[in-house]
Amino acid sequence: MRLRLTLEYDGTGFRGWAVQPGLRTVEGTLQEAFERVFPSWSELAVAGRTDTGVHALANVASVDIEGGPPAYRAREALNAELPDDVAVTEADAADPGFHARHDAKARSYRYRVYRRAARSSFESTRSWWYPHALNEERLAESADLLLGKHDFRAFTPTETQHKVFVRTVESAIWHRRSDALELELTANSFLRHMVRTLVGTMLERSPEELAALLEGRERSAAGTTAPPWGLYLVSVRY
Repeated sequence: MRLRLTLEYDGTGFRGWAVQPGLRTVEGTLQEAFERVFPSWSELAVAGRTDTGVHALANVASVDIEGGPPAYRAREALNAELPDDVAVTEADAADPGFHARHDAKARSYRYRVYRRAARSSFESTRSWWYPHALNEERLAESADLLLGKHDFRAFTPTETQHKVFVRTVESAIWHRRSDALELELTANSFLRHMVRTLVGTMLERSPEELAALLEGRERSAAGTTAPPWGLYLVSVRY
């Protein structure tokens, strides 16, 4: 049976999603839980391969399992074996051909910029503390420029496995929420570090400069890559 899992995790204690020898990762932690719950499992895939320190509110995974609890009990069985910083929020039987990564039509991310003058001990692993002056109207203009199809080559590392850099952004909005500014971004897919580099560039550069970067400039022309702990994978659409 193929399972579709919705995953929530605090990325602070993980070296990203993907298994790495000797390091604590979300994938590795999930695999350990599978070993204890199911007699056999295979074909684990995930919609978003998050980096070190990045959080997820609703990442999606697919996995083939044999034996063990039925689908309606898989969530509770897995959560009993998982540590406190990762949880399965939904578990359902899926069509045999469902693939969490390849079938995804869009992903939504949120980046949280903390604006209070004094740093916060509670926000230190949840947002990027940025107490410097910002023009929120200009940030909104920059977000509007992201809509549609663009070449995002300037917003991913130069050393990359990507061969196509064009992505289509459906929505891009800055929200003011109490002491934080949050960029919410939905696109058909994302390049590595794309959201974080967009955020760093928008905070440092004018909308006019950002517009030029969306024409496929080199990475060196863009701004800072924002730190990972402010980034959240919010949802995946199929």
